[in-house]
Amino acid sequence: MGEHAVVYGRPALVAAVDLRLYARFSPCLASPGTPRAPLRIALPGLFAGCEAGWPEILSYARQARERWAGYAARPGPETFQSLRGTDPVHLVKVALGEAAAALSAAGSASEEDAEEDGPLDLRVESHLPLGSGMGSSAAAAVAVVAGYRLFRRSDLDLELDLPEILRLAHEVERRQHGTPSGVDAATVAHGGLLWARREGGAEGGDRGLTIEPLAARSPLLRQIRVYDSGPPAEATGAVVAAVRERAGRDPRGHERRLDRIEEATLGLRAELESPTFDPLRVVELIRAAAAGLRELGVVPEAVQERIRQVEAAGGAAKISGAGALRGGSAGIILAYHPEPDPMARLPALALPQYPVHLGAAGLRREET
Repeated sequence: MGEHAVVYGRPALVAAVDLRLYARFSPCLASPGTPRAPLRIALPGLFAGCEAGWPEILSYARQARERWAGYAARPGPETFQSLRGTDPVHLVKVALGEAAAALSAAGSASEEDAEEDGPLDLRVESHLPLGSGMGSSAAAAVAVVAGYRLFRRSDLDLELDLPEILRLAHEVERRQHGTPSGVDAATVAHGGLLWARREGGAEGGDRGLTIEPLAARSPLLRQIRVYDSGPPAEATGAVVAAVRERAGRDPRGHERRLDRIEEATLGLRAELESPTFDPLRVVELIRAAAAGLRELGVVPEAVQERIRQVEAAGGAAKISGAGALRGGSAGIILAYHPEPDPMARLPALALPQYPVHLGAAGLRREET
């Protein structure tokens, strides 16, 4: 809750889920006498991949950085279109390029020296739905950056290196989403249930993100259901840019909507931290947050109709993530009912359901 409001300095409640993404790094081996590509990337879930040299990857990341600087100077739905391009391996290329450049800078070497580190095979496999508001791009950014740093510098302490991993992952997400809050990457890395707020109380700049781990004392998280309404028609960055544009046209109305979302987010935190919770209060809070998101313009009518049907049955539902500007889907929908059985019978929730654990563990290292 608070996923759009956090961009403007308001708080957000975020929980990690136990759908994993794996970035697997290994030496790139070739048969004797055959050419050996310095870098091989495989994304089987996207049926995509590439072979490239390190100078090409570093150049790709530099160009993405320059495009983002142009977008940041004049953000909007139109300029966002030129940010990402259509390369399905875009995010992974940027993550590798940024991670390699950072290690070269730390070692006082040139970026091109990354090629001397040896060839590399990278395979990214994910159980997360893409583009649905479950942090798939953040998971990829964190895993690829962390995995590359550990692969090249095996003596790195993952916990001590986490601030640098998150700094780089945030840059990667900027090339993907434009002006992300950083909340997704922080949740992916830390895991658990988090209270997040960007310092400074307003949108913009590079104000730090304050992260506070929370202990969910009530059983509420176990009673929230996670459904997938389908991929949004627009990318996250395009939705965020559209919200910013509307905010500029009606700043006072925008602040009122953010106030409403913040009040609901604070209320839900109280219900989570209490040993017991009030089911009717939870319904009221989720409905209030859902109304705020609808007023921001990120809940298409077809999805809003599903939410209305859940409310008519005595429950509450809201999108989770950026949402969408149009179409029949908006990514993930969270639903709650004081009695879980009615949700299973609702036609409005005849959608794919993820039996996830909310508040799962975050980034970890595995060696085989």
